[in-house]
Amino acid sequence: MSSILVIGGDRLGNIVDFLQNQGFTEIHHVTGRKSSQTGVKIPTGVHMILVLTDFVNHNLAKTVKNQAKDRELPIVFCKRSCAAIAKALLHVA
Repeated sequence: MSSILVIGGDRLGNIVDFLQNQGFTEIHHVTGRKSSQTGVKIPTGVHMILVLTDFVNHNLAKTVKNQAKDRELPIVFCKRSCAAIAKALLHVA
């Protein structure tokens, strides 16, 4: 089972189907709009983090980036589109 945390975007829409087709069986989502969400913790079992840069609070992105670094999790930053996500995922080892 592969799990991903998506940060940003009010709704994921067809991104959920796209990520499932990429092999992610569990998809966690945080919108990242509210300033109260800057204290979000990465759920246990997450294998990768995807940050949708055009729909995220800057402080939350920084917090999540630091948590990912501490836990040695891959983190990808891209725009909210399946094409941009596909391109970004190609660069993840």
